[in-house]
Amino acid sequence: MSQLNSVFVIGESRTNADNAITKIYGSFYMAFEVEEGTHRVLSFSCTHTLNTTEDFLRRLFLNRNLLDLGFDLETELNRRYGGSSRKAVLVSYRDAVKRYRDMTGI
Repeated sequence: MSQLNSVFVIGESRTNADNAITKIYGSFYMAFEVEEGTHRVLSFSCTHTLNTTEDFLRRLFLNRNLLDLGFDLETELNRRYGGSSRKAVLVSYRDAVKRYRDMTGI
């Protein structure tokens, strides 16, 4: 069961026109369940064509502070993520943070 003190937020972005995610879903989405107060990511999922993609990204986000990830996320993605949706991940994250801040008044 989800935490009663959590917020669900989705970030959206576009990927390259030739990306399989774009062809299947039209956009790239990342969904976060975030614990209010601590801003800790409790759950994560995203649109993907390979399960390994979602598994890898989940490990980047789970149990980390959603608001603090931005400082290291671009560096981590450049160093460790070779997928063509790298920029879309970063844009989706930023969109999710903006929505989270709007929802929670932070």
